[in-house]
Parts: sequence; C-alpha cells; structure tokens
Amino acid sequence: MSTATKPKHIGRNISRIRELRGMKQESLAIAIGVSQQSVSNIEGSENVDDEKLNAIAEVLGVSAEAIKNYSDETVLNNIQNNYEGSVINSGPTVNHNCNFNPLDKLIEAYEENKKLYERLLQSDKDKIEYLENFIKTK
Repeated sequence: MSTATKPKHIGRNISRIRELRGMKQESLAIAIGVSQQSVSNIEGSENVDDEKLNAIAEVLGVSAEAIKNYSDETVLNNIQNNYEGSVINSGPTVNHNCNFNPLDKLIEAYEENKKLYERLLQSDKDKIEYLENFIKTK
C-alpha cells in the first residue's frame, strides 16, 4: 500500500464546486465563453491550464487555489463546525426576534410599488396623449 498522496483531480473539483453553487454546466460554459461540451471535457480532465482555471474560479466565486485544494471532507467539516447547534458554535445565545412587524414592511413595499406603478401609468398616458396630438397636427 502506497503512502504517496493521490494527485488532485482539478476537473472533478470544478464539478463539485459548480454543483455546490447550484450552477449548471451550460451556465458556466456561457460565463467563460465555451460550449457545454468543453465544460464537460474540462471537468473530466485531471489538469486544467491556469488561464481557464482562473476564469472558472472567477465565475464560481472562489480562488484558483481553492479549486486546486478542494476536498469534500473540508467542506463537510466546515458545514458541521458552523452549524448553529454545533459544539464549536455554541457561544452565547443570539436572539433572532424581529423588532418590526413583517406585515408592516410588506404593506409599505406594496404602497411604494403602487405609487411607482401609478407614476409609470401616468407617464404612458402622457406619451399616448402627446402622440395623439402629434398625429392630429400632421
């Protein structure tokens, strides 16, 4: 049994990070300017050239180093350690109660949208009136 570390499969790491981000191959392909088939080929490659890796890293919102060093175990440990009920994150209890009524905020947003809609409607009416007058004068 060899104790040598297995080389990282960069393409597989890209695939996992992309999936964790909820992104499809097609979306990544469009963002980096290649076909979906190219993304599929990249994700199947053990190595990816630095230029492509940097472009992909930027789209995925991570560094190229993060892609190179990605591991499922690290992600799972991070999620577990940052979970609200975990031992590591069991500091003082934080009160998450709202200090406002969410319904009031909803009504306020509705009123603002209603005012905006009315202004847009009036603007359209003004344009129509202007065009009708313009046509009558011709």
